[in-house]
Amino acid sequence: MQKLIAAMLAAAPCLALAQISPPGENLTLEQAIRAAGGSAPAAAVSQAEVGAAQAVRRIAGLRPNPSVQTELENVAGSGPYGAFQSAETTVALSIPLELGGKRQARVGVADAQISRALLGVAIAEADVRQQVTQLYVEAVAAERRLSIARDQSGIAADVARAARIRVQAGRASPLEEQRADVARLNAEAGVQRAARLAQAARLNLARRIGLEALGVLDGDMLDRLPSGVQGPVEPMAAAGTLALAAAQAELAVADAGVRLARSQRTPDLTFGPGVRRLEATNDMAAVFSVSMPIPVFNAGRWAVAQAQAERTRADAQRRLTALDVEQAITDADAEAANAAVTARNASGPALAAAQEAARIARIGYREGKFGQLDLLDAERTLAEMRVAAVDALAAYQNAKARLERLTARAPVQGN
Repeated sequence: MQKLIAAMLAAAPCLALAQISPPGENLTLEQAIRAAGGSAPAAAVSQAEVGAAQAVRRIAGLRPNPSVQTELENVAGSGPYGAFQSAETTVALSIPLELGGKRQARVGVADAQISRALLGVAIAEADVRQQVTQLYVEAVAAERRLSIARDQSGIAADVARAARIRVQAGRASPLEEQRADVARLNAEAGVQRAARLAQAARLNLARRIGLEALGVLDGDMLDRLPSGVQGPVEPMAAAGTLALAAAQAELAVADAGVRLARSQRTPDLTFGPGVRRLEATNDMAAVFSVSMPIPVFNAGRWAVAQAQAERTRADAQRRLTALDVEQAITDADAEAANAAVTARNASGPALAAAQEAARIARIGYREGKFGQLDLLDAERTLAEMRVAAVDALAAYQNAKARLERLTARAPVQGN
């Protein structure tokens, strides 16, 4: 299972880049998310953590290394023990024998850490999806604001020409032409500002997904609103979400840590055979040794207490996370529903009313029924409503992305 997951993680960047449209073609949100998933530093970090946890698992399953011990006794003394004539040379092999299930406990901790690391990959993918979605939405919204600014610049130029004609015909004062010219200059400056913001938004998106140039973005995605009237917010449980699964994974690691601490209280044995050579008679003899530490000063009780305290903390954090996640989901659900209502109103009846008012003001101004201030006020209101509609649509898409991140389901990990 772990080898399959590792192979899928290694192939993900190649698959993502292979599915991206070349520059100049359409670049959908899903394509941008796949591209970012293959090049995101967070994904590389989570994949490296999985590799490290798997290495720790292999180390945890290993037995302790034996050791070779050499002793030289009865040398450099007095009488018959001077020099090396009565020396005894012993070569022994020491083999540690772990008791109390220490190796199984270490493996349990490592397995829990692997599960936590694999969950980190899913969390990183969910974070990347939310981040790229927000950048994509901002890029689309910035392009639409630029289009609005260009439209308003064209309208301001038309108003300026109409004012010039009225002044030349003696139907208006020169002040009206100057006022229209100021509005035109402000509109042109607005186009420059919107163009810089749109360029910055595209650069941020391209940098985030690892592409040098972006294709044509899906501008229609901004207008996708939920159908029907949004009802009251329904309570949603945190069970199965990534955030709660992460807290549960921390609790599983803490549980394994308690079992490991308890296993450490059992002393280990060290035994091994050896060979002893007696210099005086040149005889050989076998030696057998067994040793065991005496837990007098450190019996491991406080290590168990520490592990249990960590387990208590992890359990309390899990319960706190459940409450926080449920509250965050409720707030995000309400925010998304309200944003949908605002976006539907701003891009529907309110925008239509502002467009109709501006149309009537233009006709009335050309026919001399409305003054210039009435026209400029109607055009300013229309521009503000169009930008507000874009902002409301972007706010809904961002709220929806946050809600999807909070409710993202944790993957089911097999054995």
